[in-house]
Amino acid sequence: MPSLPHSNPAALLFRGAKRRGTSFLSARFRRRICFFLLSFFLPLLLCHTQASAQDTLAARIQKVMDRPEFARANFGIEFLDLATGRIVYSHDAGKLFVPASTTKLLTEGTLLAKLGPDYRFHTKVYRTGPLDKKGRLKGDLVLVASGDPNLSNRARPDGTLAFEDEDHSYGGPAVAGDPLTVIKELAKAVYAKGVRKIDGRIVVDTSLVPDGPREGGTGVVMSSIMVNDNVIDLIGKPAAKIGDPIVLETSPTTAYIRFVNHMMTGAADSKLSLDDPVFNSNADGTVVVTLSGSIPLGKEPQTASIGVPSPTLFAITVFQEALRAEGISLKSAPDAISPGGTLPVSSYRAYNPENELADHISLPLAEEIKVTLKVSQNLHAGMGPYLLGAIIGKESTDPLKKGFQIERAFLQDAKLDLTGISQGDGAGGDWADLFSPEFIASYLAYWTTRPDFDVLFRALPVLGKDGTLAKIQKTSPGAGHVFAKTGTFDSEDKLNGKGMLNGKGLAGYVFTKSGRKLAFAAYVNHVSLPDIPDAAQSVGGQALGEIAAAAYDAEF
Repeated sequence: MPSLPHSNPAALLFRGAKRRGTSFLSARFRRRICFFLLSFFLPLLLCHTQASAQDTLAARIQKVMDRPEFARANFGIEFLDLATGRIVYSHDAGKLFVPASTTKLLTEGTLLAKLGPDYRFHTKVYRTGPLDKKGRLKGDLVLVASGDPNLSNRARPDGTLAFEDEDHSYGGPAVAGDPLTVIKELAKAVYAKGVRKIDGRIVVDTSLVPDGPREGGTGVVMSSIMVNDNVIDLIGKPAAKIGDPIVLETSPTTAYIRFVNHMMTGAADSKLSLDDPVFNSNADGTVVVTLSGSIPLGKEPQTASIGVPSPTLFAITVFQEALRAEGISLKSAPDAISPGGTLPVSSYRAYNPENELADHISLPLAEEIKVTLKVSQNLHAGMGPYLLGAIIGKESTDPLKKGFQIERAFLQDAKLDLTGISQGDGAGGDWADLFSPEFIASYLAYWTTRPDFDVLFRALPVLGKDGTLAKIQKTSPGAGHVFAKTGTFDSEDKLNGKGMLNGKGLAGYVFTKSGRKLAFAAYVNHVSLPDIPDAAQSVGGQALGEIAAAAYDAEF
């Protein structure tokens, strides 16, 4: 028998090798072999095709959107390949959605671009009169607010700002340490300058941005003086017996605010409850807060925070207390600066190096942006447009308006289509805040072209690892590969006794398993929430996290 023209017998079957003008195998035999091969391999091929179809990014996303809990919800999503500029997935990406705290990407991005990553806040203390040889100051002592968001205990010796994944402004635990660290350092510096007695007032100059409205997410008053994020931290522990008052700890402890504890220890199977605190102001500006509710017997310690009604009076009081603790004699009561400003002109003239007694220098802005984005710190971000207007725009009458003008110019310079965005505040709690996924994906793509991109990128929460994404998709293959800002805007559905998730957002970057880099924005609006703890996270947060994680190893 002559040698076969091909060393692969299977290839012969398909090529129909010929010899002397006739088929090497009979036509009937070939048909039987082909039928056998098709019947064996076709199901495998179809299974592979079906599996591939189910494994595409579009199929994975559709599976999430098809869940019953999202039957009446609206999704807006876009994934953009940063290398090619190609949109790899889009769903209603041109429409506007409630973005919640993904708004902070714009606020913090503009601050970073305009102030620079190395910008530092200087919070200084001046005297307005002479200081004699005995240490007697014949004038006022003025702490000048600079807009530093971290007059607290966040700063660490290694040059970083500490944070908890769930920030204390949302009821999470406070960062370890004394929240009055910076205030006490300023008092020590004043003492070191030889001050032993102050005849005048102790005032805080908040003319940069006077105490303003409460920000929408946590209800904390916005101001240019921010001590401990303008909150008092609470830790409540159940007593040993049902019906006994809980054990309440507050930090910092100050004469500015006094707590009346009416919270009780409930039965072990009862529900945890904290009623809205009741505030009463005294004639001297101090505040009494009455707490009521219950903590079940045996329950672990519970953390909460109370926003101070006047950040300026709060700062003045704790500064006075710190000065007295250093051994400096005071004779004045707290004295705040009204929104119109009440410091005499002579005081402003005293703001010169000769009269400077203390200067607290913040860590670089890059660290502050990290804290704000990692934990979604509403007060810090809410103050962003004000600080842009006051510091960059030198505007004192309406710094908020000026701040947004500066942000708009920044976005225009980036050649972005501003018809895809509406914004009313810096933190994401205003009803005017509306973004299209298309705009945000383009904004994020623009940031990758900037020299300061790495600062913004490193400030983003990491899926399943830290910040507001620490508990989202922890076991997903995409955990650790999605870097994104979260957002939650919910309200109470009083009619149905449930919650309404007005807006949930997630926007940032995915580094895929195959090495591709994607910018993305994903929003879901109008989700009816079940009556369970952390419903917004367990329903909307996990869904958007799953969508982002799908891009890590899905087929496009």
